[in-house]
Amino acid sequence: MAEYLASIFGTEKDKVNCSFYFKIGACRHGDRCSRLHNKPTFSQTIALLNIYRNPQNSSQSADGLRCAVSDVEMQEHYDEFFEEVFTEMEEKYGEVEEMNVCDNLGDHLVGNVYVKFRREEDAEKAVIDLNNRWFNGQPIHAELSPVTDFREACCRQYEMGECTRGGFCNFMHLKPISRELRRELYGRRRKKHRSRSRSRERRSRSRDRGRGGGGGGGGGGGGGGGGGPENVIEGGQEIVKDPDDSEPCHFYLLC
Repeated sequence: MAEYLASIFGTEKDKVNCSFYFKIGACRHGDRCSRLHNKPTFSQTIALLNIYRNPQNSSQSADGLRCAVSDVEMQEHYDEFFEEVFTEMEEKYGEVEEMNVCDNLGDHLVGNVYVKFRREEDAEKAVIDLNNRWFNGQPIHAELSPVTDFREACCRQYEMGECTRGGFCNFMHLKPISRELRRELYGRRRKKHRSRSRSRERRSRSRDRGRGGGGGGGGGGGGGGGGGPENVIEGGQEIVKDPDDSEPCHFYLLC
């Protein structure tokens, strides 16, 4: 009996555990679902819920009419979003194996971003930290996700251009990034990691030489005031911009 229950766990035959939540990390019934949503205590994958806002779905003029957003503008906007989030995840938390963004319209999937890290420890660290941060004026809701194989979570009909459910399909409709950005992020990131490692080693050696250089260590104290956090107002709440962010971005820390 135990072997049978294990074999059907998370499948449609399982009458206890929700197969949709197991495969997709989200269920349209939410807390009202009659089956259990077994949230993982450890996973390589995290979900950032409803974080991506598609301009084609939200752009309206003052008279309520939908504003036209060209496909080129849409792709540029999406690529910028994807690159910013991907880079933030890798630089702050650890190596990312893959990242996917849902293009669905259902409340349980709209704007969801799934980030699969190489290490479970990095995913855990990211969830803890991100739940104390904001993105684009909204608090981030991050959680560990049971999804590790996105082939099972994706809508195959959508990938073939044949899904009849549209944006309200309960399987993931993943929004693709441009080929150029994919090559840049996935093809060159290992070189960037190696380059950053060599750069850190050079800076470390430089600091070691500076410490041994007699009176050279006293000159750095006067400039310490410029690197402090910058307070801003987002969503009616005072938050502090992450001082480690060297470029303007949409990520913020809670005060």
